[in-house]
Amino acid sequence: MSLPEQNEVVQLKNISFQYDNQKVLEHVSLNIKKGSFLGLVGPNGSGKSTLIKLLLGLHPLQAGEITLFGERIGKFKQWEKIGFVSQKANSFNSGFPATVFEVVSMGLYGKIGLFRFMNRKHKQLVKEAIDQVGMGKFIHRNIGELSGGQQQRVFIARALVSEPELLILDEPTVGVDAASVKQFYDMLDHLNKAKGISLILVTHDIGAMTDHVTDVACLNKTLHFHGNTADFEANQDLSSFYGHDVHLLTHNHSGGH
Repeated sequence: MSLPEQNEVVQLKNISFQYDNQKVLEHVSLNIKKGSFLGLVGPNGSGKSTLIKLLLGLHPLQAGEITLFGERIGKFKQWEKIGFVSQKANSFNSGFPATVFEVVSMGLYGKIGLFRFMNRKHKQLVKEAIDQVGMGKFIHRNIGELSGGQQQRVFIARALVSEPELLILDEPTVGVDAASVKQFYDMLDHLNKAKGISLILVTHDIGAMTDHVTDVACLNKTLHFHGNTADFEANQDLSSFYGHDVHLLTHNHSGGH
């Protein structure tokens, strides 16, 4: 394998997928480089969730190729390299009887097994993951007592505890208040820049997203745009693939908010 390919955590080549006779993805090719922060955007029904499920091996490939960390997905075994956070903040059972520590510990089951006891090192990993998302003082709090934004941070810690190299987040700011959203994006910036974790963020929040991501991919069954954030802001034609007028609200990139 050539050196440039080793720098890519995800390679999609000519991916197509359909449910029954309904085409959802058509000839999608996309490479994601190590250390990048990709915003994946598109209207409802554009195939974003299907693409993520294919990446996670939750749907079988129908056409095309997927390579993860240089390995064809059919042979890929190191799933601990990939963390996933789904839309949990607005649908979590608030009566679930578990502390923050216990919820984050669940992220280690793939490493240590479901019925194995955690040793000192495992417990330290849990504490470090909780600290990374700024939830250290809530470590013994029941998760049902937390706000939606705080719960989402806990789910991210659960994904981080296995020390992934790629973190995928599906609409993580749904149900989260505006003040928490800014803190949330700042946390993702830290994970990406300070910790070197590659990120894929599936979102409708285009304006806030462009302040933080390094690259943007616009999907509506086919890939309409893939490039850096500056080119996206300068050249995007969102209305053509959203099917209605869309106006991008850009933010002050100098650090003011």
